[in-house]
Amino acid sequence: MSDKTGKDRIAAGMKTRREVLGDAWVDAANGKRTDFDSDFQDFITGAAWNDVWSRPGITRRERSMLTIAILAALGQWDELALHTRATLNTGASRDDLREVALHVAIYAGVPAANHAVKVMKQVFAETDQQT
Repeated sequence: MSDKTGKDRIAAGMKTRREVLGDAWVDAANGKRTDFDSDFQDFITGAAWNDVWSRPGITRRERSMLTIAILAALGQWDELALHTRATLNTGASRDDLREVALHVAIYAGVPAANHAVKVMKQVFAETDQQT
């Protein structure tokens, strides 16, 4: 856990969030922010992006792979697509994600891995068209 509190914690989390997800995605997400979800957005930015993603214990590549495996196991397809796109910024490769999908198949089930592969392939196709 970080020693930062309040606005410094959120600012540090936002820096990491932007580095991982990219400015365009974060700007779009912040553009949808309302009074209703403002506290939730601050919580996510501080807890996930500052307190967890900014820890020194493992690399962003490793965090990315763990996140993708967990999201696939839980069937969180929109978030899986988001974090698959984020691998462009975390250093996780398509080969890494292939290994993640195999791991998910064994530990969370073939249907979850099968759908995760489908989502990943869609994201890869989208990103390939953009380059």
